[in-house]
Amino acid sequence: MKTKLEAIEYAQTEPIAIIGIGCRFPGNANTPESFWQLLSSGEDALREIPLERWDINSCYHPDPDTPGKMYIRHASLVSQVDRFDPEFFGISPREANSLDPQQRFLLEVTWEALERAGINPHQLENTQTGVFLGIGQNDYANLSFRQLENINPYDGTGNAFCFAAGRLSYFLGLQGPSLAIDTACSASLVAVHQACQSLRQGESNLALAGGVQLILSPQMTTTLSKLKALSPDGRCKTFDAAADGYGRGEGCGIVVLKRLSDAVKDGDQIWAVIRGSAVNHDGPSSGLTVPNKLAQEKLIQQALKAAKVEASQVGYIEAHGTGTSLGDPMEVRALASVFEQGHNQENPLRIGSVKTNIGHLEAAAGIASLIKVVLQLQQQKIAPHLNFVNPNPYIDWENLPLEVPTQLTPWPSSGGKRVGGVSSFAISGTNSHIVLEEAPREGNRQQATGNSEDYLERSINLLTLSAKTEIALGELVISYLHYLENHPELELKDICYTANTGRAHFNHRLAVIASERKELAQKLLDHKTGEEVVGLFSGKLSASNNPKLAFLFTGQGSQYVNMGRQLYETQPTFRQTLEQCNQILEPYLEYPLLEVLYLEDGQQSSSSLLDQTAYTQPALFAIEYALYKLWSSWGIKPNAVMGHSVGEYVAATVAGVFNLEDGLKLIATRGKLMQQLPPGGEMVSVMASEAKVRQLITPYMEKVAIAAVNGSESVVISGETESMTDIVNKLVSDGVKTKRLQVSHAFHSSLMAPMLAEFEAIAQQISYHQPKISLISNVTGVKADNSIASANYWVNHIYQPVKFAASMETLQQQGSEIFLEIGPKPILLGMGRQCLPEESGTWLPSLRPGVDEWQQVLSSLGQLYVQGTPVDWSGFDRDYRHQKVVLPTYPFQRQRYWVETAKSDADQAISSTKLHPLINQKFKSPLSKEIFFESYFSTENYPFLADHLIYDQVVVPGATHISLLLAAASLTLPTTEYQLEDILFPQAIAIEEQGVRTVQVALTPQDGSYSCQV
Repeated sequence: MKTKLEAIEYAQTEPIAIIGIGCRFPGNANTPESFWQLLSSGEDALREIPLERWDINSCYHPDPDTPGKMYIRHASLVSQVDRFDPEFFGISPREANSLDPQQRFLLEVTWEALERAGINPHQLENTQTGVFLGIGQNDYANLSFRQLENINPYDGTGNAFCFAAGRLSYFLGLQGPSLAIDTACSASLVAVHQACQSLRQGESNLALAGGVQLILSPQMTTTLSKLKALSPDGRCKTFDAAADGYGRGEGCGIVVLKRLSDAVKDGDQIWAVIRGSAVNHDGPSSGLTVPNKLAQEKLIQQALKAAKVEASQVGYIEAHGTGTSLGDPMEVRALASVFEQGHNQENPLRIGSVKTNIGHLEAAAGIASLIKVVLQLQQQKIAPHLNFVNPNPYIDWENLPLEVPTQLTPWPSSGGKRVGGVSSFAISGTNSHIVLEEAPREGNRQQATGNSEDYLERSINLLTLSAKTEIALGELVISYLHYLENHPELELKDICYTANTGRAHFNHRLAVIASERKELAQKLLDHKTGEEVVGLFSGKLSASNNPKLAFLFTGQGSQYVNMGRQLYETQPTFRQTLEQCNQILEPYLEYPLLEVLYLEDGQQSSSSLLDQTAYTQPALFAIEYALYKLWSSWGIKPNAVMGHSVGEYVAATVAGVFNLEDGLKLIATRGKLMQQLPPGGEMVSVMASEAKVRQLITPYMEKVAIAAVNGSESVVISGETESMTDIVNKLVSDGVKTKRLQVSHAFHSSLMAPMLAEFEAIAQQISYHQPKISLISNVTGVKADNSIASANYWVNHIYQPVKFAASMETLQQQGSEIFLEIGPKPILLGMGRQCLPEESGTWLPSLRPGVDEWQQVLSSLGQLYVQGTPVDWSGFDRDYRHQKVVLPTYPFQRQRYWVETAKSDADQAISSTKLHPLINQKFKSPLSKEIFFESYFSTENYPFLADHLIYDQVVVPGATHISLLLAAASLTLPTTEYQLEDILFPQAIAIEEQGVRTVQVALTPQDGSYSCQV
């Protein structure tokens, strides 16, 4: 009972692992790595509000009480909010125009978070995966709904908050909870809390949590200006005496969450662990938007209790810290009340706020703070807190055990662990706090499930890449080239494992085999430059591409000593299957099969034994069945099977006609009885038609038979030596090519008759079943019928001819397009090609003598993959130890999609009829003598600007300044001659990346001339 109660309690409080992170934050922090670079270097992502958002010049006024105006000009913004790849998500261009960019960001960032977690998003379909999103801004709806007559059906689903979560669940096919949460500034951290609860309660097995906020229209900023909540310079000066409101920011962050026990079991890379969390409300305070210190204290205490963490263990708190004169002192005093018992001036609690770097992201603020702390735990360093020059005098810093790091600071552990907290409070009064701990130190390496006593490695690895378009695939190749160059510490096997198992597989495909990183990089580079690359395969699948695959099982004559040995030594599934066959065959063979197959050092060659049909037949069966089990473990399943002579026994076993034990019993008995037959007889391959050969052997029908018809001009005859010699002589005299086969007996002839009765007695003991998959019969050349499930069929099989050519035609008629030979030597592939029209089908061997076995089998696997054969990549690596790593994410092919029914001020200005190629509009105020001309400079409007770089910064050329002045003059004095004098360039006009710079030319009349200023 105690154990059961403990299990229940643990389930309710189990730590939650963060296994993946995606983000899109200001300052081009579009990955956790670039976000950490921004944080650790103390960067400020503030920028002037660009024209593509709204015309800040017309919206701005320094007086906050001016109606319809905002008193801020700056915010922390992300770039390319208008860009999206709708095709990737199955969204039409028309719907994309109506889709809130917040939903677009959530789709892309979630996909990236899953990829960074090493999770194939397609494998989440129909799983209990929950979606928990914080969202609260509807700026795009303000743009979309300006003109009622232009509202379309997509505007509702494109802008309602519920669809932010619902669309994500729909796109990924998720069946867990799907919630859009609006608690204002705490929304995204509340979403993480709800996700953790869902995981602990068992309603979700995986959770996607985070939030989004984009600033797209001026309404909310104007509203906040009227509240006087914003800092005039756009910066959060948290904890500083100059704190005068918060700076607005935007972005998106998503974390992938899983129960810690599941994450460890699944070998996930764990970024950090959520130990506990809490949510509450301020309750009674001095105003609806006024925080409550006691409520904040209670919240943090509840979170610590849920996390089973003492206050003294916490080394850092990421404060809500908006930089307001009221909120900062209250929050600091609440923190001091909770943590003063476990800290002092010598061991202070360090506090900071990401809002000093990227502004207050409101609905996405909590997730930005959480990701910051996760990165600090991972790096074991605390990022510098910005804008902290003069400590807030209303905070008693000297007597509080708190410290604000203003430089990159080491994060010391407490009791061997680093623990941090994240606070997120809302103007609505809903507060959240989460307690985080660094990831477990035992690592995340996946254990092998095969022969775990051996630490096996493949000598060669296989990497797969895919995309929805050829351009995207090319960009992905480039990303991997950079990645391989920049991450020399990572093992190739881990890179390949993560790429193969942790990515969705699209129609434009590439597979490359390599033994080391340098070789892989060179092959990718050669492919990118258009060269033919050995060991690299590419292909494009059609929408309905599902090629039918046939397995061809090889017959006698393909055996050789040490066939499959490399796989036996390095591939557990292959080895276990071969050892299973060896054990089953022990009662039937004088010498153990493995000793016949594989020589030990110093052992004499056993090739003479292997070439004895008593060993040849069971050896080929075992090798082929082990190869089949290997391919099957990788998810390679045939639509049809066909074997040549001995190979048909393996094909029948695979098809379920009899089980492995019975199949081996039959083949061992067959080989033994044939070996006991008197020596003599021959088999000869004849390059002539079946009709011609049959005519020649008619006089010798009792002593010579057709053993196989392998093609229209390829027949094998078998029989008594003297008669065979006569026939061969006649064929040679007729100019027909012949070749004597190296065999011990004349198989598939009347010389087999003495063994039939004894074989039939054994065959009668076997339990037969109808084939479960399409099995093509050697005896008939067509799909096997009920007769194959009988002893009589297998007796006839011994002396009846192998109708290989007819069997190949049947496979083609069934639609088989890919032919994979399951055997030690590709004998059937060459014969099969001759049976079908030229350029028909793809022909792939499993093994080839003299070729590295991994090289061959992976080459065939790569070709199967690029042609659309489904592969179980988890099964491919199941027998090996590996670790998930963070790889390049999908290169979305973004284009501009923006609401056209109600253009923004910037859109209207930019798209209006220009007065001149360099001037958009002219205006004049009755209160001023000046004439103004306005232009909107960007690399999109004027592509030539992109070529004018000074220290990697786009700068408007001086010649363009002069052209601008001349244009203004010509528009003002269209019929008058003029000249420019005394030109000065006091400063350059720099253009931000993806930004638009508003440039004005002012002409002031002065006694028959004009002074000009840009």
